[in-house]
Amino acid sequence: MQVSVENIGSLERKLTVKFSAERFETQVSTRIAEMGRTVRLKGFRPGKVPATVIKQRFGEQVRGEVLSDLIGSTLREAVEQEKLQPIANPAINTTGRPENGEIAYTATFEVMPEFPVIDVAALQINRTVAVVTDADIDKMLETLRLQRRSFEEVQRASAEGDFVMFEYAAVAGDYRFPAEGLERAGSVLGSGTLFKALDDALAGRSADDSFDTDIAFPDDFRNDRLAGKTARVSFRIIKVQEPRLPAIDGEFAKLFGIEDGDLDTFRKEVRANLERELKAALMARLKSEVAEKLADAHPDLDVPRLMVQSEAQSMAAGSVPRDQQPPPQLIEAAMPMARKRVIAGLLMGEIARKQSIVIDRKRVAEQLAAIASTYEEPEKVIELYNGDPQLMSGLQNRVIEDQVAEWVAEHAHTTLLDLSFDDVMRPANA
Repeated sequence: MQVSVENIGSLERKLTVKFSAERFETQVSTRIAEMGRTVRLKGFRPGKVPATVIKQRFGEQVRGEVLSDLIGSTLREAVEQEKLQPIANPAINTTGRPENGEIAYTATFEVMPEFPVIDVAALQINRTVAVVTDADIDKMLETLRLQRRSFEEVQRASAEGDFVMFEYAAVAGDYRFPAEGLERAGSVLGSGTLFKALDDALAGRSADDSFDTDIAFPDDFRNDRLAGKTARVSFRIIKVQEPRLPAIDGEFAKLFGIEDGDLDTFRKEVRANLERELKAALMARLKSEVAEKLADAHPDLDVPRLMVQSEAQSMAAGSVPRDQQPPPQLIEAAMPMARKRVIAGLLMGEIARKQSIVIDRKRVAEQLAAIASTYEEPEKVIELYNGDPQLMSGLQNRVIEDQVAEWVAEHAHTTLLDLSFDDVMRPANA
């Protein structure tokens, strides 16, 4: 086997490999002989199909399979021999025909960059810390009460927190919605279900009230013909309902799986859930901080174009519906941030390699248990991950990133930022 390497870019390599045509023909003959012992064809006894018949019926298929296998095996040998690290499957180009007793192919691919010395001690890292307090638990219990509230009809004017059912028609210029009659809708005043100007118009109204008023519709209103315009709106109030919040008692606790209704147990469960969410949020902040500081410290690192393109594609895809492809301009706009993410990811991987940071299996199990606990049947989620190499690989990658981020924070110049639970979780809540 002959191998030569050509640099066709900072990270692009063109590998030319040649192997003997005799090696190819020998493997083809061996494969056809094996098929002769196993293949079943009408008119021939099992194991007695002549090689000429096998060649006639399956020759092209066998030659294609052998060529593919040989390219795969020789490519692995060549890459190892030349000490190359392709970042993805190479683009293969070959005629598959022998010339001067040899079959040649080229493999074009990008390789991992050469990493600089990563001076972690020079990094300035801000690490957020926070704890769950009794007040946070009380606040969550109030949130749970709101989620379980019921509404009862009242014969008074509406106020914040009330549910108001109403009918309306909006006229802006020569446009009317709906075209005929009235549209029915409902809103809990002050909840943000509808926009503030509409809530303000509905406040202080009672059942059977009818009135007209001008409403300024927001720019992002779902009806394009009303968005960003002021319309004359006719209202009719159908009913007003006030909220009824359940008491935090044993029956309430049972709604959340506390079979004996013990409130102390309930509070412990709420605390455990909040601490799990907080732990994940704090780690996400730390990883983001470490990634950003690493990327900022090495902005000129050569990174594989394919990796940046793939990251930009993934980022852009998150901005469009799942069944749509992101437009090229959206992918292009994501390229600078994608490059920064790729730099950070490669540097974190290099730190893991240099510092021999191996995956903590206990942490993998803990994270899997935490993920599974948010589902009704945790055991099935665990079984799904254990049976799906791709899912498990993604989880393991997240864990090793956590470990690297913590290692960096331990060895960098790290400042602790003490925040409240709400301050940490606010971005997620928003």
